[in-house]
Amino acid sequence: MHIARLTRVPLLRELWAHEARDFTTWLAENLDLLGEALGIPHLTLVQREAAAGVFSADILADDGQERLVVIENQLESTNHDHLGKLITYLSNLDAKIAVWITSALRPEHERAVHWLNEILPADMAFYLLQIEAYRIGDSAPAPKFTVVAGPTREARQAGEQKKEFAKRHVLRMEFWKQLLERAKARTQLHARIAPSTENWISASAGRSGLGYNYAIRMEDAQVELYIDRGDAEQNKQLFDAFYARKEEIEVAFGEPLEWQRLDAKRACRVRFLLLGGGLLDQHRWPDIQDRMIDAMIRLEGAFKPHIQRLNLS
Repeated sequence: MHIARLTRVPLLRELWAHEARDFTTWLAENLDLLGEALGIPHLTLVQREAAAGVFSADILADDGQERLVVIENQLESTNHDHLGKLITYLSNLDAKIAVWITSALRPEHERAVHWLNEILPADMAFYLLQIEAYRIGDSAPAPKFTVVAGPTREARQAGEQKKEFAKRHVLRMEFWKQLLERAKARTQLHARIAPSTENWISASAGRSGLGYNYAIRMEDAQVELYIDRGDAEQNKQLFDAFYARKEEIEVAFGEPLEWQRLDAKRACRVRFLLLGGGLLDQHRWPDIQDRMIDAMIRLEGAFKPHIQRLNLS
């Protein structure tokens, strides 16, 4: 039995000397091969050189579900020019799917396509395919499309998570802006602190490594004295010194506090948890912020004399 050898055609220009005249013409007549690789079995030609303003897409196709597909061909390595063109075609032709075909891809462009699939709406997709050609023995060459990057469930989930993180950042920034404005009328403790996208903001308690922190989460909030001077043993010693005055401190604060020595970690904290609303409860922000400010004023008042007595460098 004779078994032929599979060999790769090293230069696609041997098969298609001119990208527009030869390769694009061939592809327009063989969209079924591309459709098989994409998982779009009913890919059909709408127009070649479809105008998008002063530019024109190599191929405009239909996916069989009344969604337009723009296809840009490149028999050389990927470049910024073709990536920019595809984004332009998507917007100007009101297409839902972009297909970028290349003989050699750069990793930077592959990452860009993965990123696009994370941020695009759920009904849109961006594909990056590598085109190769092979012979079996002395046979005629056969093209091979390989999808290198495209929409996946994981990419969609990652994109949704990023959008959710971005939404949280906007909410946190606005929450802290409002809280800091309200706090200035009652205390100067955080007066020099800027709003943040983090879920906490901090002001010095007057000694290095001691901070008064506000924290906001989705459904609750807290104020705390945070202890972290960079040395776990020293942090625990400070915590223990404060804890020895627990009853006196809590009487001054007016309510019980949570004393978290956090033995498995370097830092320690003493916190007061505020239930009944968090970042998601925008209609309750003024009440939440006022309660946090009140608790912070009481926390500073309870700890201040004990912190001032500390003999720290």
